[in-house]
Amino acid sequence: MYLRHTSRHKDGKDHVYWQLVRSVRRNGKVRQEIVAYLGELDAEGRATARALARRITGRGDQRELFEEAAPVPKSVEVRLDQIRVERDRSFGAVWLGWVLWQALGLDRVCRELLPRGRQGMNWANLAAVLVIARLCEPSSELHIAEDWFRRTALEDILGIPASRLYDEQLYRALDKLLPHKEALEEHLKQRLGELFAVEYDLLLYDLTSTYFEGEAAYNPLAQRGYSRDHRPDCKQVNIAVIVTREGIPLGHEVFAGNVSDVKTLKQIVESVERRYGKAQRIWVMDRGLSSKKNVAWLEQEGRLYVVATPRSEWKRWRAQFEEPSGWQVLRDDVEGKLCVVEEGKLSIVLCRSAQRRRKEQAMHQRFAARIDTALKKLERRLVRSKQPLERAPIERQLGRLLQRNSRAAARYQIELIDDATVPATVRLQWSVRADWERAAEISEGCYVLRTNVADCTAQQTWQTYVQLTQAEAAFRIHKSELSIRPVWHWKERRVRSHILVCFLAYVLWKTLEQWQSKAGLGNSPRTLLEEFERIRSTDVVLPLTQNPARELRLRCVVRPDKAQAILLQRMGLRLPERIRIAEDDLRRASKM
Repeated sequence: MYLRHTSRHKDGKDHVYWQLVRSVRRNGKVRQEIVAYLGELDAEGRATARALARRITGRGDQRELFEEAAPVPKSVEVRLDQIRVERDRSFGAVWLGWVLWQALGLDRVCRELLPRGRQGMNWANLAAVLVIARLCEPSSELHIAEDWFRRTALEDILGIPASRLYDEQLYRALDKLLPHKEALEEHLKQRLGELFAVEYDLLLYDLTSTYFEGEAAYNPLAQRGYSRDHRPDCKQVNIAVIVTREGIPLGHEVFAGNVSDVKTLKQIVESVERRYGKAQRIWVMDRGLSSKKNVAWLEQEGRLYVVATPRSEWKRWRAQFEEPSGWQVLRDDVEGKLCVVEEGKLSIVLCRSAQRRRKEQAMHQRFAARIDTALKKLERRLVRSKQPLERAPIERQLGRLLQRNSRAAARYQIELIDDATVPATVRLQWSVRADWERAAEISEGCYVLRTNVADCTAQQTWQTYVQLTQAEAAFRIHKSELSIRPVWHWKERRVRSHILVCFLAYVLWKTLEQWQSKAGLGNSPRTLLEEFERIRSTDVVLPLTQNPARELRLRCVVRPDKAQAILLQRMGLRLPERIRIAEDDLRRASKM
């Protein structure tokens, strides 16, 4: 493990950026693997990281979870030949998850919302188990209870013996957590605003879908609809997420799988305004939500918005797209033109992207090549056929071909004409429409933005719109890192609870991402969690010399290696050295 640096000249100054690198052997070859990006390692950066760590943890360490500092005990003699290590557990990742859970105040809020049940059942801690497990190793409740929980030190941190945890408790914890969805979201909005100075003046709204394994026959939300997961064979639900410009989540809603995007906007906006008031927020949405009815409703209520218009809207502004003057560079490969429709009330920004143009050109060429090949093949078959061919099957074949390649279907003028030389026989006649190719040449890479924000330039409007990538990133993390799909639950409330747990895990994820970014460690929480997962806790058993029947049992955290120590130092964290041993464990150990 070693430090490596790179130099870069920027803004008239030389900057030295450090990386933590380790050597690993793979397939017989030694390679260098970057563990973390450490930034410039300047004093100001270290101070900033420490200050943020104090705000997040509220203390130097989590002493209440671990043994109090005690006076040095009297010395005792132990049998060196019988010292052993037992009960190896993964400690670092779940400990970091618990630090994040406490940093967001979810431990306190859950204690207030989820009072203890019969026989002292601690529903607040079970909720923490569900969310931390979703963050560290996404899996089913059954896997958590039977395998994952007993392999981690979370039972020491939360005081829940692994032998007393079973899957039915976790299912009931899901049911207990769901009624408090809005209260949790309101608390998180306030707490995240305090930690990271988040502003909620601009909200990004988008939808995705997640599919079910099985029929989900008892869940009215499970319906077939447009699948963003490319699984039209499965039932699904739609999930709407609202995030800030930094990607900090504000809330989420669940809709039936067959509900179209445009029908969700009014419910989401009214829900946010009911909980947080009608502030002058700017709503940013993609074209799937920007129907004429929705835009009119937003304007009628005086709400501000930046939306992408439907794809066909470019035709209305075709003359302006063809006009070479008035364009300005928004980014290296993006140009924009501002068209004021109504001064101070409505503006249109025409955008054209070189990268997007290349992508759409490639798509059109691919689909057109498929249609060309199929039409030529069909044409040859009709010419060579010695038997009369009916018109209806050929028309159905053409319909399927154009449907599969709809992006380029309008490029062709296709006709089936009767062959006068052979009775009851048809011939194929087709050509490429020049007007379509001309329109495609103009429209490729082009899109139109609409806004009612007064005095908003083309640059500002476009930059506001492209922040929708934060909402898209939220969906990507939900699906890839937190495994929100597929859904195995049958009941509607369990499905909603599952999505709520994934949402809370995403809040922990974004908190960790913001924290490590401020500490100069990049923005990959999964890398950090994997490094911390290698930090173990274990029991050191010391047999006494004077009384062989007695043993000293010390539950310790393994000292971090050099890479882990640097990460902890950069984040302003200090690992505990000793962990309290529960009375049940002491009794169990004494019987062995």
